[in-house]
Amino acid sequence: MKNLLILFGLIVLSNQMAVAQFGSDPILNLQNEDKKLLNWGYYLGFNQYDFQFEYKDDIGQDILVDKSLGFNVGLIGELRINEFLDARFEPGLLYSARTLGFPGFTTENDALREVRSTYIRFPLLLKASTRRIGNWRPFIVGGLYTSINLGSNEDSLDDNSSGQFRMKQNVYGYEVGFGIDFYTEYFKFTPSIRGVFALTDELVPDADPNSPWTGNIAAMRTRGIFINFTFE
Repeated sequence: MKNLLILFGLIVLSNQMAVAQFGSDPILNLQNEDKKLLNWGYYLGFNQYDFQFEYKDDIGQDILVDKSLGFNVGLIGELRINEFLDARFEPGLLYSARTLGFPGFTTENDALREVRSTYIRFPLLLKASTRRIGNWRPFIVGGLYTSINLGSNEDSLDDNSSGQFRMKQNVYGYEVGFGIDFYTEYFKFTPSIRGVFALTDELVPDADPNSPWTGNIAAMRTRGIFINFTFE
């Protein structure tokens, strides 16, 4: 998560186009951009996914999560509600990889489980913006999402005793974030940062209720951070 925040800050600060938007008397670009009823675009970005675990018993040892950078790509459909509010539908594809380290094992093959996930996401969001200031406009955004985990292995007959970690295919949650719209001469460029929080338990427990991998887990939910770059 720290790496993503640093990356976001460096990109915004080093972008000469963004700096130019803060001039005292800029030439206004795309003056009618926010007056259209419908707007379309696409986004590219990065993610870093984590897990939040709830345990049945406190044994003093947590499951460790080794996180890595993933990527996001998707489309945007926006409906103008009024001058400050827009409804947005942002379907997209997301790839993430995490490695779980379970306590109590003496061998790496038993202690580590790699979780590679490919999600198809369907977020429905509400975007609240300030008044436009020259060629930039801050906003906050939030809403609900549903996603399909194509790499869940939910229907697999193998479990952790065979080296297979399983998750539920359908996930529901919410996301919140903020960003800035920059109006260039030809398009609107928007960097944003989002926090993503699953509401549903994603774990498929092992067949053995006393499994050393899943027996003590009451719930497992995704937590993540996105950095998206939008072009509209």
